[in-house]
Amino acid sequence: PGRVIRPPATEPEAAPWRARTIADVLDELRLAADPVERPFLLAVDGRQGGGQTSMAGRFAALVPGTMGDHTDDEGWWESFFGWDELMLEGILEPLHRGETVDYRPPAWESRGREGSIAVPATAPMVVFEGVGISRRSLGPLFDASVWVQSDFDDANRRGIERQGGSQAETDFWWEWDREEQPFLAADRPWERADVIVCGAPYLVEVEYDPASEVLVGTRHE
Repeated sequence: PGRVIRPPATEPEAAPWRARTIADVLDELRLAADPVERPFLLAVDGRQGGGQTSMAGRFAALVPGTMGDHTDDEGWWESFFGWDELMLEGILEPLHRGETVDYRPPAWESRGREGSIAVPATAPMVVFEGVGISRRSLGPLFDASVWVQSDFDDANRRGIERQGGSQAETDFWWEWDREEQPFLAADRPWERADVIVCGAPYLVEVEYDPASEVLVGTRHE
């Protein structure tokens, strides 16, 4: 505890960090966005194992009736980062038209996966999360985006442990990493994020209330 966050060299550390209530962060994001008569669309992006899933859940819990979407669903049996057109055509564009979403990606049909990705048009907010969700091709469709900065070594350790730590799972993790790093280095979503939050606050010497606050960083070009 107490050391700085060390993302990969292509991503600048967002220090100094300061504590903010997550409710205030979300209120500011919603107030800064253009008023819309559809769900507020929030993207929560970050590296694998970096804490974006937990952070997305915290934002979603603030607004009753919020729906969640994970890129793993659109990306199921697709390439690691080749699902943006499915997200655009199947989810984001219909929501922008004020339509209810009930979408089955092509791989769901061809591989017999049951169910669908369902989002009612009446939802007050939809929180999208996953690596690359706020990429350039999708960013303009969101009302706000959050980048969750993580420590590279810490995120890898946590992620591999969470998956079980078998050799096959570890090999898959590093296979993903070999595509994630160049993708993010080229796209640089942290430069477009409306706010950067810390995915590993236990590594930073800033006091905060983990129940109600997050650590907000500074964007460095």
